[in-house]
Amino acid sequence: MMLQLAQTLQQWPSDSFASVLKRELETLPAGSLPLELGTSRCGLVDDSDISVTVIDIRDAVTCISAKVGIFFSEIVAGCVCGDEPTPELAYCEMLITIDKTTGAATIEVISV
Repeated sequence: MMLQLAQTLQQWPSDSFASVLKRELETLPAGSLPLELGTSRCGLVDDSDISVTVIDIRDAVTCISAKVGIFFSEIVAGCVCGDEPTPELAYCEMLITIDKTTGAATIEVISV
C-alpha cells in the first residue's frame, strides 16, 4: 500500500516528526491503512477512531522507517448470544517507510 505523508516528511529531522506522523496517520480517510491485515479474529475493521503510537524511527540514506502501533476496533460477528456484532479492541504493528525525496510511504503490517 502507498500513501503520501508530505506533512510528516517536512518535519524530518525535527523533534515534532513523531507527533506529526501520529497525527497524519490518525487523520487519514477510512480505509487508507491495511488494518484488515491486522485483525486477529477475521472481523471487519472499524477505523473511524484509530490511535497511533510511534514505537521506533530509523534514518537511512533514502528513506525514513517508522515502526508504529495502531489501536482500532474489530467488529466480530456471532460472538455473543443473538449473534449481534461485537466491537473489540484490536492492535497491530506496521512499518511505515517514507521516501525522503517524494514523501511517498509504503505500509506493511509486521505483527498482529
